[in-house]
Formats: sequence, structure tokens, C-alpha cells
Amino acid sequence: MERYLVIDHLKLTYEGLSNAAELFSLIQEWFYEKGWDWHEKTNQEITTPEGKQLHLILEPYKNVSDYYRLMVKITLNISNLKEVEVELDSKTVKSQQGVIRMIIDGYVLSDRKRQWDRRPFYWFLALVLEKYFYRDHFKQFEAWLRDDIDDLYDQIKSYLNAYKYTYQH
Repeated sequence: MERYLVIDHLKLTYEGLSNAAELFSLIQEWFYEKGWDWHEKTNQEITTPEGKQLHLILEPYKNVSDYYRLMVKITLNISNLKEVEVELDSKTVKSQQGVIRMIIDGYVLSDRKRQWDRRPFYWFLALVLEKYFYRDHFKQFEAWLRDDIDDLYDQIKSYLNAYKYTYQH
């Protein structure tokens, strides 16, 4: 299986009020709505005196043909996450505050069923077919991946900016 890197370390950093569960839910729902299959590789939570430390590695994927698969790798680190109370419309609301660091990578994977790498001749034939005959397909899948990641990134930024604007104190 060949792995082609399309999006390399798209970064997002945010510090302030947020809700980790809502952010995770937003990401998960976005992938489900777009028809991606969900894969959560790592989900760790550590409680320290500074607050909770969350580390997630998400690897959702989408089979776009019998031969190609799109995959997004999201590394999400939330540090110093603490419960806080903020005032909204003269009411006290519970929220969270912390530092969010996210890195997004996007890949196009070929030979998703691993049928063409069993023998050297098949591997070579697959390489030639990819480079010369299926080049347009690859470019189309690459464009789809870029569009999807751009949309996801914009959704996450909009959510965090709306949260920051709503709960300014």
C-alpha cells in the first residue's frame, strides 16, 4: 500500500474557553455527514495539577474506489484543561479553558486491499498504471481530499471563534 502525503501538518492552535466534548463531537459528526468511516487510533486522558491533558489521534478514512482510499490523520492535544464558570447574559455557565493544538495530515492511499504488492511484477505494474493511466483519478481524489480538509479546518476555526466571541469576559 502506497501512501501519498497531500496535506502536510496543517496546524491550528487555540487558547481560551472551549468545550472539549463539543469539539470532538463536531469533528466526529463532520466525518459522518461526509460519509467517512471513523477510526480512533489513540484516546488518552491524564489528570495533572495543572488540569486535564488530552491526547487523541484520529484516522478517519473514505474508500473512493476499489483501489484508492483517502485518510485524514488528526493529532489533537488539549493541555491544561480546567473547568471554569463564565457569565453569559447575567447567568453563570460552566465551560472549560485550555490550550488546543491540532495537526492535520491528509493522505491518498493506493492499493487499499493490498492486492498489488504481493509480487514484484504486480507491484511494478500497479506503479506504471498509477503514474500513466490513473493519474487523472489520483488528481481528482487529491482535490477531494484538499477540499474536505479545508472545509473541516474552517468548521473547527468557526466553532472556536464563535465560542471565544460568545463567552468573552
